[in-house]
Amino acid sequence: MEALLFGLLGAGLLAAWLAPKWRLRRALARPLAPERAAILARNVSQYQGMDEDERGRLGRMVQRFLHEKKFVGCAGLEVTDEMRVTIAGQACLLLLGRVGEDGRGPIYPTLDMVLLYPGAFLAPRRQLDASGVVTEERQDLLGESWGDGRVILSWEHVRRADGSGGPAHNVVLHEFAHQLDSESGNTNGAPYLGSSERYRSWSEVLSRDFATLRHEAMWGRHGVLDHYGATNPAEFFAVATESFFEQPYELAASHPALYQEFLRYYRVDPRQWQAAPIIREVEPGVQFHGGGMVYGQWR
Repeated sequence: MEALLFGLLGAGLLAAWLAPKWRLRRALARPLAPERAAILARNVSQYQGMDEDERGRLGRMVQRFLHEKKFVGCAGLEVTDEMRVTIAGQACLLLLGRVGEDGRGPIYPTLDMVLLYPGAFLAPRRQLDASGVVTEERQDLLGESWGDGRVILSWEHVRRADGSGGPAHNVVLHEFAHQLDSESGNTNGAPYLGSSERYRSWSEVLSRDFATLRHEAMWGRHGVLDHYGATNPAEFFAVATESFFEQPYELAASHPALYQEFLRYYRVDPRQWQAAPIIREVEPGVQFHGGGMVYGQWR
């Protein structure tokens, strides 16, 4: 009798361990529904330029993302399939070259939940000045990436992702770049690279271009990289990731060494997904962040 009980207990534990894997395999075995593929075509600008294999791989990654991650609407927002697929597609774009040919590798393994607001959301902040005085304030944010398994996004600004007419703005790419950055154990602008040689090259190139961007921001000069990237190295990596995927030709022209580092890291070349644009000079004095709204810091 005791042996039977132990056997049943063992079978139950085995079934509990196997059930999620079985459900995942079942979800991935189904092709991406045509209506979801249409959402990717509408809302992930790179999708139209991909070949059939890349589209299939991205589709499998999106299915896995939707299967594993929970979406929660905030401030009365009802989350729709359009929202879920759009965010999953843009987030998985960063992993397209990194998860293997079948697109079945880990998809942001430490991420559990995406919190979605209708628009920019208020977040409390504490500011400490040089004299030690703490000031409480609230700040409008477009998104935040947290180390506890959450990403927070503004749906209004997810829909407004745009890589034309100035520095690229894509809040999904920005916040999920922070998720990748954290995989090294620190969110400091240097994601896991795999070798000391890669870290040396990465540090040399990104440190130089970060210093250049800080100088440009100080003097009000504008280029392909948004001045928000001059905040710190982590924000520089996130801002440069936006430009890499949304404005690859412009980034390659103005920051060729940085572009090469990103080619080696992301293992895709977004120039293959779009026609070469006519690159124009950005007019002096043009501002691209307005209204006091900024991306959130990694938390």
